[in-house]
Order: sequence, then C-alpha cells, then structure tokens
Amino acid sequence: MPFQLGHPLGPPDNPEFQQRVLDAAFNLFNAPAGPVLEDYPEDEPENSAVTVLSCPMRYHDTGAEDDNTEPLLKSFRQEMAAMRPWYDTALRKRGRTTVGISRMTIEELADFIYAFISTVPESPRPEYAPSYMLKLAAEDLKSYYIEAVTAQPGQGDVSSRLLQDWFWDETEAGKVLLAVKKTCEASEDKMMNMIGAHFLVPGDVARRQAK
Repeated sequence: MPFQLGHPLGPPDNPEFQQRVLDAAFNLFNAPAGPVLEDYPEDEPENSAVTVLSCPMRYHDTGAEDDNTEPLLKSFRQEMAAMRPWYDTALRKRGRTTVGISRMTIEELADFIYAFISTVPESPRPEYAPSYMLKLAAEDLKSYYIEAVTAQPGQGDVSSRLLQDWFWDETEAGKVLLAVKKTCEASEDKMMNMIGAHFLVPGDVARRQAK
C-alpha cells in the first residue's frame, strides 16, 4: 500500500477512498491461486486546496513559565496550549481520540518529553521503564497535534504526507522530539538507544533532517 504508516486504508475521514481500498483487498480472494501480492494502483490523495498548515499563533500563558524557563520548553508549552481548542473541537466532532495510551494529561506530556533532552525523568507509571513511557508519550503527542490540526476548517482531508511534513518541519513539538531522538541515540542504555533510533521519528524524516 502506498500510504503512510498508520493509514492502512488511506487517509482518515475519506470513506470513499477507503471503500475502494477495501474492495480491492476483498477482490484478491477471487484470485485462482495464492498467495497473492499486488500493489494498490492509487496513491493517497492530496488535498489540493491546502498548501500550508500552521499552528495557531495566539499562544496562551500556561502559568508555568518564568525567567528561567528554557526558550524551547516555553514555546513548546505555549504551542501545546494553543492547539488545545482545536483538539477539543476534534474530540467533540468525532466523538473519539487516539490520545491517551500514556495515561498522561495533555499538560503533563510537554514537560515529561522535554526532560529527556537533558536527563531521564522518573516514569509516571512504575510498571513501565522511562524509555517505554517516552514512546507512549511521543505517540500521544503526535496524535494530539494531528487530531487538532485536522479539525481546523478545510483541513479534514489533508494528506498524511503534508501532515507529516508540517509536524516535523513547522512545530515546536517536532523540534523537541528531534532533540530527544539525538539524546536517546547517544545514551548508553540499550532500550533508550533503540527507542531513539527507531520509535520517535519516522525514518524518512530522520534521514532528511540529517542532510
């Protein structure tokens, strides 16, 4: 399938395209013999009406900043707060969310993930190692941003490629995860190293950022 990881049927909120993918999959059962391996002929559709995605620029004071707060952490917190109204809109509209596997609140995600740039924080769930909690928190963070931005007017059928480029190239969250990836890859802890190398940043993004 020529789709982004996590989109086995194509882009979200595009039932017509997804139905065609399902029909093609079920049609494989009509083959005279197997196993059968075929490429799906259509690329994931692009929304030609959308050329730019951006985070809301009217940041809100989270009440957590002072003169000693690092600039990237401050802007990261502010960006996450600014995305919250759109995330809440998405939740009301769709009645569901994929955010929550870490069991951390939206407010807790920023500080927990950012801490890995310089140290290994204590795991908020004792049954899991900090490295595994980082993976879960990073998944929640990415889902939070994607669900929020696709709730904005005109962004419902934006392609996953454009969403990926927006997240990693334009957001403070993307900058933070890229910085955390470098720290994890330099760690002597094998699990932390593996998380940084394989589970935080898509491979094509990592290769592009390394150029």
